[in-house]
Amino acid sequence: MIRMADLRDNTRWLILLTVIIGTFMGRLDQTIVNLALPKIISEFSISVPDAGWIATAYILANAIFVPVWGKLGDTQGRKKIYILGFTIFIFGSVLAGLAWNLNSLIVFRIIQAIAGSADYPTAMAIIAVTFRQGKERAEALGIWSASFAAAAVFGPLLGGPLIDTFGWRSIFLVNLPVGIIGLIMALIFVQESKGRPTAKFDIWGAITLGICLSSFVLVLDQGLDWGWMSTNSLLCYFGTVVFGCIFYLIDSSHPEPIVDFKFFKINAFVNALVNNVVVFMGMMGGLFILPVFVQTYLGYSATETGYLFMPMAFSMLIAAPIGSSLIGRVQPKYVIAFSTLLAAIGLFLFTGLDPRSGALDLILPIVIMAFGMGIGMPQRTNIIASAVPESEIGIASSVLALARNIAGAFGIALFATILKESTGNYALALAQNTVINTLDPMVKAEVIALVALKAQMLAYHEVFIIASAILLAGAALALTIKVKETKTGREVFAD
Repeated sequence: MIRMADLRDNTRWLILLTVIIGTFMGRLDQTIVNLALPKIISEFSISVPDAGWIATAYILANAIFVPVWGKLGDTQGRKKIYILGFTIFIFGSVLAGLAWNLNSLIVFRIIQAIAGSADYPTAMAIIAVTFRQGKERAEALGIWSASFAAAAVFGPLLGGPLIDTFGWRSIFLVNLPVGIIGLIMALIFVQESKGRPTAKFDIWGAITLGICLSSFVLVLDQGLDWGWMSTNSLLCYFGTVVFGCIFYLIDSSHPEPIVDFKFFKINAFVNALVNNVVVFMGMMGGLFILPVFVQTYLGYSATETGYLFMPMAFSMLIAAPIGSSLIGRVQPKYVIAFSTLLAAIGLFLFTGLDPRSGALDLILPIVIMAFGMGIGMPQRTNIIASAVPESEIGIASSVLALARNIAGAFGIALFATILKESTGNYALALAQNTVINTLDPMVKAEVIALVALKAQMLAYHEVFIIASAILLAGAALALTIKVKETKTGREVFAD
């Protein structure tokens, strides 16, 4: 005879599998699209900058709507919002697969992004209320979070063959059968939360936050091409500051704010959030340039580069349960500090790369960095979910998602700029101290090439040093997290 306790236990893990499918599918879609850009450019006869708006539009729409979906999930019911977002995402994917020109594809990608942004805050909230015990919740959140890394790794591996065999449209159309499976599972297994349907939605807060975020994300994405002090960039800075201030004035007094500023009075929430920002800024910024280095200087193909990153996903999947098992045994601040330190060491090891580096020189730092990230991931996410009332987990998780996205975008913009500026500075310094005692044009060309190569290597090393230093700062900041563990495994957070 089946016991009800066993049935509930099995259902919990099926719910986790359900939201993992949704998260994995959404993140996989983001990573694969970049692979398809060359074929999209060819079919639509567009320029590379024009094609860049396919990604930019997605990033903007996703950032704007994450906090909106988080609030709607808390007030209207998380299952309802999760399924709505999932359904629209599938619909948007099919439309993107049928796009007839660039404008139509951008519109359909925006639909995908709006719907896809519902996944993170609602999925995290669903997991947090399904797994209520501290250790189990952290383990579940860690496994779910690791699906992000898995999607980033497997995206190129799955996307390449799909694009080569069936064309670029297949990367969108494949979401239909996979999405239907995930949707059916969500309808069957996910439990509806108790919403507050009578709550007054903060429409003006949502609008002003949307303008603030779109201005900020746009300048992060386009600033390097525009110029950081260009007219377009200055207008974006202005929009970010002005509408950010207006948003604060609205939400600080609204009864149902999009972002509850009371969260920022909780020590554990603030410091865990800051650690997330620092870690994702350093990690995303540092890893953004790594595939470029591998393909440009080591001669790896896109598929071979994807293979190099496979250990990253496996390391995080192994490390996440280890991190969750430490709950109740070791204070979270020490686990998070150690994990961030380990990730910093992994990034620093990339400073040893040069054109003679082999696969092991890449895989070892990746494994160390990913293992560090994986150990701390359950603890970071669990603190954010546990530091706020259950009725506001969706809002808290949307703040976390927003912070991670902004931090990643800022890290990429920062390190791309550092790489560009440092390369020029090192090339100039090396050229000034280089003497060519021959008129042979072949020797001159070879020396110029070597100077350029040396300058680029030094610039890459500088980026990885800065990235690891940022993570070191994050490790130190993690020690300020104040969490008291009770005997039941329930965390008590100090204000």
